[in-house]
Parts: sequence; C-alpha cells; structure tokens
Amino acid sequence: MTTVRRAVLTLPAAPLGPDNPLPALRAPAGVGAHAVDPRTLAELPRDMARGIGRDPLRSLLPAPVRDGYGRERTPADLDTIVIENDRLRVTVLPGLGGRVHSLHHKPTGRELLYRNPVFQPAAFALNGAWFSGGVEWNIGATGHTTLSCSPLHAATVRAPDGGPMLRLWEWERLRDLPFQVDLWLPEGSDFLYVGVRIRNPHERTAPVYWWSNIAVPEDRRVLAPADAAWHHGYERGLSRVPVPVTEDGTDRTYPLNSTHAADWFYDMPEGRRRWIAALDADGTGLVQTSTDPLRGRKLFVWGTGRGGRRWQEWLTEPGTPGYAEIQAGLARTQLEHLELAAGAEFSWLEAYGPIVADPATALGEDWSAARADVERSLSGALPRAAVDAAYTAWREEAADLAPEEVLAAGSGWGALEVLRGGHELPGTPFPESTLGPEQEPWRELLRTGVLPAPVNGAAPLIAPLVASPWRDMLETAPADPTTEYQLGIAQWHAGDRAQAVRSWERGLKEAGTRWPLLYCLAIADREDGHPERAADHFEEAFTDHEATAGGTESATGPGTTAGADDDEGRALVATALGREALDALLAVDRPDRARALWHRLPDSARRRGAFRLIEVRLLLAERRPDEARAVFDAGFEVADLREGAEVLGELWQRFTDELLPDAYEFRMRPS
Repeated sequence: MTTVRRAVLTLPAAPLGPDNPLPALRAPAGVGAHAVDPRTLAELPRDMARGIGRDPLRSLLPAPVRDGYGRERTPADLDTIVIENDRLRVTVLPGLGGRVHSLHHKPTGRELLYRNPVFQPAAFALNGAWFSGGVEWNIGATGHTTLSCSPLHAATVRAPDGGPMLRLWEWERLRDLPFQVDLWLPEGSDFLYVGVRIRNPHERTAPVYWWSNIAVPEDRRVLAPADAAWHHGYERGLSRVPVPVTEDGTDRTYPLNSTHAADWFYDMPEGRRRWIAALDADGTGLVQTSTDPLRGRKLFVWGTGRGGRRWQEWLTEPGTPGYAEIQAGLARTQLEHLELAAGAEFSWLEAYGPIVADPATALGEDWSAARADVERSLSGALPRAAVDAAYTAWREEAADLAPEEVLAAGSGWGALEVLRGGHELPGTPFPESTLGPEQEPWRELLRTGVLPAPVNGAAPLIAPLVASPWRDMLETAPADPTTEYQLGIAQWHAGDRAQAVRSWERGLKEAGTRWPLLYCLAIADREDGHPERAADHFEEAFTDHEATAGGTESATGPGTTAGADDDEGRALVATALGREALDALLAVDRPDRARALWHRLPDSARRRGAFRLIEVRLLLAERRPDEARAVFDAGFEVADLREGAEVLGELWQRFTDELLPDAYEFRMRPS
C-alpha cells in the first residue's frame, strides 16, 4: 500500500544564512539574461510577443533578497516527506520549495532524476538562493521562483483512489496568488501523479507563470513530439529552429552536443499528447506527461564550454556527473506569462515515471520513428485517457478536500491575505495560527488602521507589503516616518515613482533613523538616471547607520532572524548598505570616497568574496592593476554570483591578455 511519512536526509549543506535586510526595489538582477531584444520581439507571432511583454516585474517586492549563504558545506539534516508504494519511492523537501529530491524506481533500482549530492545555494532564483537537482515547481515570473529555498505548507489528504496524498501549498507573493501541488502514487503504479492548481481570488486579472523543472543526467537523449523549437540563448535572441538537427548539422537533442548554455522550447503541435523524455544509451529513462493545459516543453543545457562546466561544478561537487533540465510549462516559452481571470483557476495533472524504448529506434537518426517509439511505450505504460481520467477524479473528488495530518508549516503571509480579503479557498487553508512576527505589524494595521512604529526609534524594517489593498490602508494611516517609508515602497512597486519619492522625503523630515529612507531615495536616483546623487544618498545612508546603530532592527528586518544579536544585525545592515554604496561610488569614479568607506566596513564583510570583487574594481579605479591581479591570484569566490554574470572576465581583461582561469570562468555565451 502507498504510504506518506516524515524522514530526514543528511547532506553536505551550506547554510542559507539571513536574508538581505534592504527592500528589493529593483527588478531581478539577472532578468536581462532571459530578455528578448526589441528587434527579435517584433518578428515573433503576435500572441507570443504579447505574452512576453505581459506585466514584467518592476521589482522583487514584497519578497526579500536571499544572499546570506556561503560556500562552506557541513553535514546537515534536511526534513523530508517520503511517498512510497511497491514501485516508486519519492523524496520531497517541504522546507525547500517542495522540491522532489529523488524519484527512485524500486524494481530496477534506478534513480530517475539527477539527484544533487549536496545542498549548495546559488544566485539563480529571482530573489537569489536556489539549488540544483530534482523536480522544482516554479511559479511567479520568468525565472526560478522566490520560494526555491522557502518552506511550504504540507499535509496528507485522501487521494482519488482512497490512498494517502501529499499536499503542498503556499501564497506566492510576487503575483499574490495561492497555489497547491498534490502528489500521490496509486497502488501498484510506476508513475507519480502531480495535480497542480493556481487560483486567482482577486477581482482583477492576474499574470501567471508556471514551469516544472526536472533535472536529469546530461548523458541522455531528450525527445518530445515536435519538429521545431524556439531557441533562446544568452545573446537575447529567440529563433525558430528545426528539431533534432539544427542548421549547423548538430543534433541538439543530445545535451552534450551543445557548446554553450541554451534553452530549446519545443513547438508542440495542437492536439498532440504532451510529453518529454530523457533516455540513456539502453533506451531507458524518465518520461513526464500531462493533461493539455501544460502545453510547453523545454530542454535546457549547460553546454560543454568552460563556463557551463564551471557552473556545473559550482552547483555541486567537482567531479560529479553533470545534468540537463527537461521542463514543462503553461506557455510555449518561459519568457511568456498567461492571464488568469478574476475568480478563475488554472489546473492540470502531471505524471512522472520510467520509460523503456527500443534504443536502436529511439536513439536513431529517424526522428519521426524515434518519437513514435517513445510515444508507443508511453501509451502502453500510461495511456493518455488514464491521465485525463486521473485529472478529472482529482479535480472533482480530492482537490478541495481539507488537509488531514499537517506535516510541515509554510509562511503566515497567506493567513494574512485570507484575514484581510475573506477568501474562501477549499483545500488550502491558511489559518490565523500560522501568523508570525513578520505579519503582526500588518495585522495591527488591519485591526486599528495604524502601522505600529518601531520601539525606541529603531529602523522601520518591517517586511513590506505592496498589494493595492495594503497600499490603500497605508495612505489613510497616520503619516509617521514608518508609514511613509512603507507607503513609498508600495507606491514604487505600483509604478508611481514620483509619489514614492515624495513619501520618502516626507518621512525623512521627521525620522530619527534616516538610513532606510535614504537607501530608498538612492535607489530612486539610480533608477531615474542620477548616479552622482544616488552615490551621495547611499554614502549618507551608510554614515547614518553607523551613527544610529544600536537599535533593534536585527529583530524586525525582513528575513532576518527574530531576536538576533544586535551586533549581528548591525553588521548585516552595514554589509548590505556598504556593498550598495561602494558600487555606486565606483560607478561615478569616486575611488577616494570608496576607499574611505571600505575601511569603515565590518571586517567580516571585507573577507567575503563579493567584497573581494569590489576590491578589484577599487584597485583598478586607483590605477593599481598589479594589486588587482594579486587579488585574483590569491583566489576568491563570489557566493552570490548571478546567472549570466560576466564581470569576472571583464575585470580580468583590464589588466592582462592571459586566458581567464577556470575558477573564474562563468560566461554562458560565446565570447
């Protein structure tokens, strides 16, 4: 019989550390890596172009940036939930976005996924920390979800066949939408069933994004029912190319045939069954299929170039096998977003399991025969009608059932939204008992119309909320510095930048602790094309924090640990402000002031790889190239280096024509 139980997984792990205490007013730093240049956009099909241009993120608000992790790993126990029948054993990480860590096929002893042997955060999520391997559930906007390393609510529910089912659910904050992921193993089944539902409880249309990302060993052939794909590389282009062999004569269905990192979004014909498979040399592997609403399929490859191999090492242990990703999404490409009407939902069913095909055919040169062979095997193992019937049974009989045994807790943000909006969400309760310290100031605003001020003049580091109902409440609340600070953040998120600046300036006039408001004004200056004024404001914010440190911001900052030691909290803010201020001063060629600020940083900050990188920039600005080269030669690692970042190569070329060492080669596109 199928069972669902708690367990513990021990892995070498780098701690996540504290979140960045500064509000994330800017769009994701790596969003340009997934952009399309305007000329290409004009040549795309009209509906695709509309989806690409639909509701781009103006900022990461209200999510915090997660950049407190490092690269030192020690054994750590991770809570897991194991779903098991006599055919499959599925290991889920409820505290890390509900990631499926392992899909083990018991009769053959095979691991169907790429299973990362370590937990190593890296800056690939929209808000920073992400890790590779398994199956991840991406909701929100183009990129890896802000929930990649966050806990989800988890509980058992009755599956359509009467057995136990694992439900994961949360409130996604970028788009302000609740969602659920139900996982179950019918008795005797070789396939994991996954029912997904995204609901829009608001009285407005909402943009929606979803991609299920599946890591598989890269020494595979990837097959999908398509003769063409939309190719997207880090050159910001999007072009339709033939599958499997592209114009240069290369069969791109083998991940190791590509030199550079790239996406291949398969152009799936209407009416065809949705599936994607990754097969090894003997014709066995993993297949993913779904009901029709999950229309998109994709292959992502790291490539065999130096940059791709370095990223593979960066995300796991050097010397371990590499991986590729096969993916499934609501749109044709990950650059598009769909519209979800007010009060409506998107729901579908996915299935994951082993596939066995004839290797001579499935791996052969006849693409039509290869696809047909895999599809015949899939039809024999799991007919399309069975998937459709399972979806209907789940949606009608199980999706709305109340959770039974609670196995893990997520955040309290959903409870706050339900409390404010009175939303009825059968199957995904967000009880008031899940409210915590981060939500308490907002519950007080909801109850009294007043946002509580910090104690003893401390910094107003309340985790922000930016949805229009909260903005409306802030506009009618008493206008003290804390309220003006939060109101400005909400106005900035809504695109009313001029009004946001006015709110921050009003708050600044009466604020005892000025640096949070100065930081916001600095971001506004930089985004509005005033880099010199931005540098002044960043530097002033850093100085004000030095002068006023000693309050209790460490206990109230978004993402910081409640009750943290004051010295730790002060160092956290000083590090975040110092990084911003140094970057701004160097951008306007003020190395003398940057050097003076450098000496005022906490010692712990100057030792971090991100600041060693800033030190290189500072030394070059001071015309000290030999000393800049010495920093490279001594070695450093920037733990939160962004996907697609090329800064290491650019700096290296400023003082030498030598080949960039492998340790610093992270470039993901042709030179």
